[in-house]
Amino acid sequence: MLAASLLSGCGTPAEGQEGSSMQGASSDAPAGADHDVSDRVQGSVDDVMQGSMDGEASDQAQESADDGAAENPPILKDAVMEIMGCRIGCAATEGELKDEKVWEIITTHFNAITLGNELKPDAMVGYSVGKCPGTEEAELNGETIVVPKLDYSRAERMLDKIYDWNKAHPDDQILVKGHVLVWHAQTPEWFFHEDYDKNKDYVDKETMNKRLEWYIRTMLTHFTGEESKYKGMFYGWDVVNEACSDGDHVYRTDSENPDEALSEDRHGSNSSWWHIYQSSEYIINAFIYANKYAPADLELYYNDYNECMGSKVGHITELLTEIKSREGEPGTGTRITAMGMQGHYSMDSPKFNDVDYAIRQYAKVVGNVQFSELDLKASADYDGSDEAKETEYKKQYGRYKLIYNVMQTENEAEDIHITGITFWGTVDHYSWLQNSSNVGGGSSGNLPQCPLLFDEHYQIKPAFYAFTEKKLN
Repeated sequence: MLAASLLSGCGTPAEGQEGSSMQGASSDAPAGADHDVSDRVQGSVDDVMQGSMDGEASDQAQESADDGAAENPPILKDAVMEIMGCRIGCAATEGELKDEKVWEIITTHFNAITLGNELKPDAMVGYSVGKCPGTEEAELNGETIVVPKLDYSRAERMLDKIYDWNKAHPDDQILVKGHVLVWHAQTPEWFFHEDYDKNKDYVDKETMNKRLEWYIRTMLTHFTGEESKYKGMFYGWDVVNEACSDGDHVYRTDSENPDEALSEDRHGSNSSWWHIYQSSEYIINAFIYANKYAPADLELYYNDYNECMGSKVGHITELLTEIKSREGEPGTGTRITAMGMQGHYSMDSPKFNDVDYAIRQYAKVVGNVQFSELDLKASADYDGSDEAKETEYKKQYGRYKLIYNVMQTENEAEDIHITGITFWGTVDHYSWLQNSSNVGGGSSGNLPQCPLLFDEHYQIKPAFYAFTEKKLN
């Protein structure tokens, strides 16, 4: 296990905790529900799939990769900007940024980065998830409240490295996405209880609203405020993460997984946010507070997984509609910039038309869509051998090419904007999918994965070229 460097995917907490949601599931969109993709996408998809099966397209990509190793490969961020007109990013942990080979990849090919773990609530309290690390007083709306002490050090070490790069390269800057303010999974259970002690009663909604507003204000002010060293470095922030249910109901509740106790220090499935509010009120409040304290140019997102699964598309769309309906001036209304489709997909699902359908449903509500945590889980028979890699890399190229074709096709629509693509990692061996996880990784921890654009030797893979090429017409 690569404990120092592994990302935690947005369905599984860090520090060895496991989530309980199934990533990459697929369900066809409702029949007749604005599902006309054949004329615009089908031809390109058929060409890609046939090329992938024949090996022609991926052989060409492999030749490009081989040539690129010795010559000069295209620059990913330049190609994506030319084709899509959007930023291209990756996620990284503090451990990964210490790997200079990873840093070279990031500074060469990406213009955006998401801190994989270090801005999540548990990281902000120094991973003191079993017990509050201490309290202090803070002023909020003219009232003195008691709040937990925050530890910015992990995030700041990463941001300082990026800050120094940007200062030395003013024409080649890397911008940052904050991830994440409100999440059921990596928020310590004690945060929801009286005196920050999980053995005491849950607080009431009024108290929780104060804690929520204080936390969002503190994070946004510290990292994006006028007096912050990092002012101008952040382009956006995930306000709320994974608040919709994979089940029959719209919102994630406090009983998503009956086998998971609410008393656990961190949750994989159940939400203590819901336990206190019993409604989506906390989600709306989070976007109100984010709008109140965020700079006007900071993009604000809702982010979720299984976002192409038929029933969950409806759940997410309902939530986005509720957030959008409450938009208003800072201090009173919400603001949402885009829907973050995590994109933790497999080689088999979701189907291309489900991705297309989801994009269009979300764009109808918020206009902008981004792919926020893109990676591909390997085929079930992939064993990591050299022979298997050759086959898997060809299939992976075709699969990524298909997904990118859908992105390009939808981005051409007048009312749809794909505003960013972020891969959940850089090199295969640091991927969260290498870790034992019942969310998306190998269930035993022994199933090899190759989900990203760069291999374990830090070399470009054929899949890289899927994102430097325009779609097939």
